[in-house]
Amino acid sequence: MAPLQARAPLPPTGVQPADSFEASDDFEGATRTPRYCPIELLARFALLMAGRGRCVHTDVMLGDREYAMWQLACARATDDPELAAVASRLFAYFDDPQHSGIAVMGTA
Repeated sequence: MAPLQARAPLPPTGVQPADSFEASDDFEGATRTPRYCPIELLARFALLMAGRGRCVHTDVMLGDREYAMWQLACARATDDPELAAVASRLFAYFDDPQHSGIAVMGTA
């Protein structure tokens, strides 16, 4: 068995180590920040909608504001007070057009 040979260290390249977050901290291109949707509330919404025979794709809601607004509008138009209340609470997370181009984080 041949002995292991030590490799010569790589020359410095001026790049931050992979475990450093400093490079991302200075990124000025991200002028808008994502907002976080309460996952439990979104999951509850999907279950309540399923109970009324409507399939809601929570991942699509998180990435497509129009789809989310449509689902919330459908929920608020029902005669189910619990579903309407949950939809009203979620509405604040999807109503801001400033965030419409950014997918919110999380999944249900």
